[in-house]
Amino acid sequence: MAAAKADYYDILGVSKNSSQDEIKKAYRKQALEWHPDRHKDDKEAAEKRFKEINEAYQVLSDSKKRQTYDQFGHSAFSPGGGFAGQESPFGQGGQYGPFTYTYYSSDGGKGSPFASFDFGDPFDIFEQFFGGSPFRRARAKPRYSMTIAFDDAVRGATKEVQIEGKKRKIKVPAGVDDGSRIEFDDFILSINVKPDPKFERDGADIYFRENISFTTAALGGEVEVPTVDDRVKLRIRPGTKSGTMIRLREKGMPNLRGSGRGDQYVRITVDVPERLTGGQKRLLEELRREGI
Repeated sequence: MAAAKADYYDILGVSKNSSQDEIKKAYRKQALEWHPDRHKDDKEAAEKRFKEINEAYQVLSDSKKRQTYDQFGHSAFSPGGGFAGQESPFGQGGQYGPFTYTYYSSDGGKGSPFASFDFGDPFDIFEQFFGGSPFRRARAKPRYSMTIAFDDAVRGATKEVQIEGKKRKIKVPAGVDDGSRIEFDDFILSINVKPDPKFERDGADIYFRENISFTTAALGGEVEVPTVDDRVKLRIRPGTKSGTMIRLREKGMPNLRGSGRGDQYVRITVDVPERLTGGQKRLLEELRREGI
């Protein structure tokens, strides 16, 4: 005669009126307490308890399964229990709570279902679910750095580098910024971007300084300025003052996360000549007399 199974509410230490949040908190506490790797002196008993805790949470965390359990008890999920459409959540593997794993029994199901249970790194389960292991620090990954040209940051590039004695191809995404980090399975790579002599960068936006003559600022005109892609013609309005900013939409860097691009801002600087010819001085004097 099979032994009666413990009540799921009792296993988690909650009442039948407990909220889902209370059930989840109780499950976390029990899972931490009974993880088999914390009970190496009696691992078999801990494995059994850990399995019961996860079975209980699998049912009580699901509103439909919980309602069925409250009405029919354990028999609702037993094989051959007679409840059509009810699938046992406790088959050979699957997900118990937030912990997904698979186990195999080498003796056709007669032995412990945890006989070949592979917990992998015994503390990864806590890092993934609780945001960090209470038992050890995460293994530190080695860090490396790579310097790329400004144009590579604009367009993206594939670089071949030597890391840990092996040649690795690194795909640098378009829009990467100075100081960005790319994390791989076995190392972390920091990206250094060489400054550009023409452009200044602020996030996805680009800044460029364009010098224009005094007459162009006063009378207006057209100048050609570079962007990270090409050159564009820029209209200067009459009376443009030094320090004026002109915005070129989506002419900046590609957005590293998301679509679209930043903008380019052209800062206008009006050149004032230091030396003038006699004719130029006479013309300016005449303008001054006109109040200009």
